Amino acid sequence: MYMYLICPGIHEQKLTDKFIENALNNLDFILVFPTDKYPAYSGFHILKFLQEKSVDKSQQLVIISFSAGVVGAINAAWTWQLQGGIIKGFIAFDGWGVPLMGNFPIYRVSHDEFTYWTSAILGTGTLSFYADPPVEHLDLWRSPQLVKGWMVEINNYGKKSFSPISLSDFLALIKIINT
Repeated sequence: MYMYLICPGIHEQKLTDKFIENALNNLDFILVFPTDKYPAYSGFHILKFLQEKSVDKSQQLVIISFSAGVVGAINAAWTWQLQGGIIKGFIAFDGWGVPLMGNFPIYRVSHDEFTYWTSAILGTGTLSFYADPPVEHLDLWRSPQLVKGWMVEINNYGKKSFSPISLSDFLALIKIINT
């Protein structure tokens, strides 16, 4: 069983509530990092939040982050793992310009093709997704169940393959959402 840590961006809480309702409604063990109390982009504060919530390092942690929250979340993931914690997966929704590297599964989700390709040089993981047709940045987070696009898979030789897929099906495919 996984612990899900949601790291929102800088936006109204109701958008994250909608994301949880539309994408994660059947999951237990969800923690939402409070961006009304701490900066979304602060890995230090995310780690402090995990400590305040007494999250055990042996707990398998899945981090789902959005926008400015991706900055803090990837830094927290690296540090959590260096401190002996387990990162089962890291999903970055619209982390444009944020380097995504680590020795844990990483998935980049982008609201359009341009955002995907201009961030891909900073890491995508072996499976990623971009919306086509494009959707608004906040709609990607608010209503992921309505988004369609392309899954990009990179094999061991660096070859990319593209498959049409909905974002909901992509999240189910990576299996850390519906496990």
